[in-house]
Amino acid sequence: MRRDADRAYVLEHLDELVVKAVGESGGYGMLIGPHSTADQRERFRAAILANPRNYIAQPTLSLSRSPCFVEGQVEARHVDLRPYILYNGDQVTITPGGLTRVALRRGSLVVNSSQGGGSKDTWVLFE
Repeated sequence: MRRDADRAYVLEHLDELVVKAVGESGGYGMLIGPHSTADQRERFRAAILANPRNYIAQPTLSLSRSPCFVEGQVEARHVDLRPYILYNGDQVTITPGGLTRVALRRGSLVVNSSQGGGSKDTWVLFE
């Protein structure tokens, strides 16, 4: 967040955005604004002000939900699809299927396996 206007926007909308530390992965170093507490937002505000180039922000996405068998019953969980796209310099090929990641904790938007997420089979029936 190098630009002052961008940083100001993020700081004013921490309760609406997803903010991530650029050097982290796997769902670590992340604030999900709509699911955060006032204390968490204040800690992120201070961290952003101290080192603004260390953070990026994006809108909170509305993830699809899929039925999952959890603890003996079927419940909806948030999912995202990671398609596989191949590029050989001349041609782009989008493969059928991909990796569907699932947030296994009820209500969670975090699908990373290191944060308690999992995966689901992705079936392509017609091409």
